[in-house]
Amino acid sequence: MLANYVLGDKTVQTLTAVVSVASRPAFCADPQCAGASMRLRSVAGQQVALPHTTYGYDVVVRIGWQRQTRCATYAAIHADLTPQIPIAESQVRHLYQHTYLPLLACHERQQTEHLTQAAEQHGGLVIALDGLAPEGGEPQRWCIREVLTGLVLRSGWLSRQDQATFEGFVQPLRDFPWPIRAIVSDKQRGLVPALATVLATTPHQFCQTHYLRNLADPLAATDSALTVTLRQAVRAELGPLLRADQPPDPTQPGVLTMTGLLEGTAPVTESPPAPGDAPAPPAVEPACPLPAATDTAPVPLASCAHHAQIAADVVTQLLRRTRYLLTLKGRPPLRLAGVETYAGLQEVLARSRRLLAHRDDPQLTRLVRGLEDALASVAPTVAEVQIGATWMARITTILSAAAEPAPTATQVAQQLQDYRDELEADVTVTAPRLVAFRQHLRKVSRSYWPGLFHCYDHVDIPRTNNGMESLFRDTQRRLLRTTGQKGRTRRIVHRSGAWEVLSHPPTEAASLEALRPIALADLADERRRMRQHAERFRLHTRSPRQTTAQLDRLEQQWLALPPTTTG
Repeated sequence: MLANYVLGDKTVQTLTAVVSVASRPAFCADPQCAGASMRLRSVAGQQVALPHTTYGYDVVVRIGWQRQTRCATYAAIHADLTPQIPIAESQVRHLYQHTYLPLLACHERQQTEHLTQAAEQHGGLVIALDGLAPEGGEPQRWCIREVLTGLVLRSGWLSRQDQATFEGFVQPLRDFPWPIRAIVSDKQRGLVPALATVLATTPHQFCQTHYLRNLADPLAATDSALTVTLRQAVRAELGPLLRADQPPDPTQPGVLTMTGLLEGTAPVTESPPAPGDAPAPPAVEPACPLPAATDTAPVPLASCAHHAQIAADVVTQLLRRTRYLLTLKGRPPLRLAGVETYAGLQEVLARSRRLLAHRDDPQLTRLVRGLEDALASVAPTVAEVQIGATWMARITTILSAAAEPAPTATQVAQQLQDYRDELEADVTVTAPRLVAFRQHLRKVSRSYWPGLFHCYDHVDIPRTNNGMESLFRDTQRRLLRTTGQKGRTRRIVHRSGAWEVLSHPPTEAASLEALRPIALADLADERRRMRQHAERFRLHTRSPRQTTAQLDRLEQQWLALPPTTTG
C-alpha cells in the first residue's frame, strides 16, 4: 500500500516542459513481513530525474551526447540549452562529469547479453589490453576491451607496471563467465608473465605492428641521422637558391602571396593624354638574334622574353620540389624519410640533367651541381639503409599472408624462419651496420616468436593491437577538440580518462532509454569510485588560495591527532 506522505516533491526542468514530480512510497501492510520496514520508491518518478537534481534525464543525455559526439565545449552546450531551460555553465560541467559519465559506466556493465551472443557465435571472446603512456610520474592508464563487441571490460590506472600489478589487474578475467579465445596485447615486460600466470592456457597474440617497429629501431635511427645529414648537405650547397622564391611583386622582394585589407599594391593606371597631344609612337621591339649557324630570321624580343619566363618558371618549380622533399617525415618501419628524400632528390637531379642538356640555365646548372655533391656525400649510407628496408619489406610481406588459400600459423612461421636463415647465410653482408642490424633482427624475432602466429589459425584474432591505440587516440583527439588545450586534455585523461573511453549508444534517443533504468545503488557506487580517484588530485592546482586552504586543512587534521608521547 502507499504511505500517507509525499517523497521527493520537486520541480524538474526537462527539454520539453517544467514538471512537478512527487511520489508516495509503497510498503507492505503486513507487519509480519520481513520487508515491512522498507519504503519502495516510484519507478516512474525516478525515471524523470535523478534524486538530488532538478534536471531531467533528457537534459543529462543531451549534454553528454553533444559533448561526446559533437565535441562541443561546455560553453557551446550551455548556449544551446539556454533558450530551452535556465541552466548555468558550471551546472552543465557538473552534470556531465558527475552524472552522465557514471551513468555511462553503469550502462556498460549491463551489456552482458552482447558478450553472451559474441561468445556463442565465435566460440569465445577476444580480449585486448593496452595502456596509455603516462605523463611524468603519474600512474599509467590501462584498459581491457573485448574486441568482438567493442565493450570496455575494465579501465583504470596502475601505479606500477610490474608482474604483480598486472596480475591483480587481469585477475577478474580468470573468473570470467565466458570462455576467452585469445588475448591481444603489446609485449610489455610485466604483462607477458602476468598473463602466463593468470591465463596460462589462453593463446597470447603479440601485436605485429609493435614487432615490426621494434625490428626497425636501428634502421630508423640510422635513417633519421641520414635525413639530418642529407638536409644539411643540400642546404649547404643550395640554401640561398632554395630560399629565393620569385615574389609576385618585384618591388616587394621576399613578400609572397598576401590577402586581407592590404592584400597588395594599388594598380598603376596611366593618365589619359592631354587634349591636342599627339599619340605616342608604338614601341619598337629589338630583335633577339638566333645562333649564327642558322639562317632563320631573328626572333622578336617579346618571344625571347616569353621563353625565358617559361624557363624561369620550370626552374622555380624544381626548386620548390627540392624544398618540399627536405620536409618529408618518415613513419617507420615502412616509410623511411631519409630513403624517400634521397629517391625524390635523385629524380629531380635526373630531370634537371635532361633539361640542362636541352637548354642552358645558370640556376639549373647550380641546382644540378649542388644535388650531385649532396647526394654523393650520403650515397654509401643510403645503400645500407635501402638493404635494411628491403629486409623489412620482405618480413612484412610474409606476415601479411596475402596468398590464397590463407596459410596456417605453422606455414607462416616456417616462411619467416626460412627467410631468417637466408639472411644469416648471406655472406655478402659485411657492412658493420648491416651485420649489427641482422643480429638485432634475430634477437627481437626470438623474443616475439611465441606470440606472433596465433592469428593465422583463428580468423577472429586481430594481428595488431591498433584498435586499442585508435581508441586512446580518438579519445584524446575528441578531448582536444572540446578543450582546445593540450595541457588540459592531459589533465582530463588522468582525472577521468577511464570513463571517457566508454562507448555510448548509437543515438541520443537510445542513450536516453538506456540510461533511465540505471539502479540508484549502482550509480552511487560509481560516483564513489570517481570521488576516490578525484582525491588524488586535490592538491593539483596552481591557485595559491586553494593550495593554502587545502594545506591548512591538512595541518589542522594533523594537529587534531593526539601528540606522540616521549619517554
